[in-house]
Amino acid sequence: MTDKTVTVTTPIDRYGVMGDPVSHSRSPVIHRLFALHTQQSLQYELLPVPPEKLEIAVRQFQRTGGKGLNITVPHKTEVLRLVDQMSERAVTAGAVNTLSFKGGEIYGDNTDGIGLLRDLVVNLNISVEDANILILGAGGATRGIIAPLLEMQPKSLMIANRSLGKAEALAVHFSRLGPVSACRFNAVPVSTPYDLIINATSAGVKGEAPPYPIDAISDTTYCYDLSYGLSPTPFSVWAREAGARQSVMGWGMLVEQAAESFNLWRGVRPDTAPVLKQMSIPA
Repeated sequence: MTDKTVTVTTPIDRYGVMGDPVSHSRSPVIHRLFALHTQQSLQYELLPVPPEKLEIAVRQFQRTGGKGLNITVPHKTEVLRLVDQMSERAVTAGAVNTLSFKGGEIYGDNTDGIGLLRDLVVNLNISVEDANILILGAGGATRGIIAPLLEMQPKSLMIANRSLGKAEALAVHFSRLGPVSACRFNAVPVSTPYDLIINATSAGVKGEAPPYPIDAISDTTYCYDLSYGLSPTPFSVWAREAGARQSVMGWGMLVEQAAESFNLWRGVRPDTAPVLKQMSIPA
């Protein structure tokens, strides 16, 4: 009789990012590097999902044993109705970018704000305290960053949007946390220079260019695009041409918020510095 050795393989934990589109996302690369550096075994997938199929896709991922998801444009607010429990920061934001599946329940969190702050304050050494801040856009991405920015006690925070009502709703929602107001893209107050302008519209991803307020920029203004690309985004190009002190795409925020998600899922916080360096991320 011939002895047969039976090899038992352990299923690899599955994670992914859902959005529309996601083809540009570097999240799989980032999480593979995190896994390598922390000696974790996992796989991370790109999952393009249109809005009308979001619930089906999330439930199927959960049902087939998936452990966690990142949620990106345009699903960060719509996914709220699918979660069973939410973190305090997700409740405050009214948006979710990280799902964890545990014991048959879906836990929602938001790592965007802490990711942005770590990039601004730690990586880029940009002061947020006592700053005049302008945010362009009033969607799910903006929801995730307002509370952490206000916690840093800026002098003012203005939300500009094509639809005034949407921006005003956010201003009212977050007004208890600090000085926040709203306006339309074409009516941005420019009597006081802005220290930091953050583009939270999806224009960079979609190749569009909303009416960026050129008079809001001075040679002391830092411009930060939450979008990112291997070539400069429309906002990044505009900011440089308008004479901004520095124009930065959201690569650092992407890595930092991913590190926070990774920590939620795996219980270990990866070092982001070597990942930022290894990816040769453009400024």
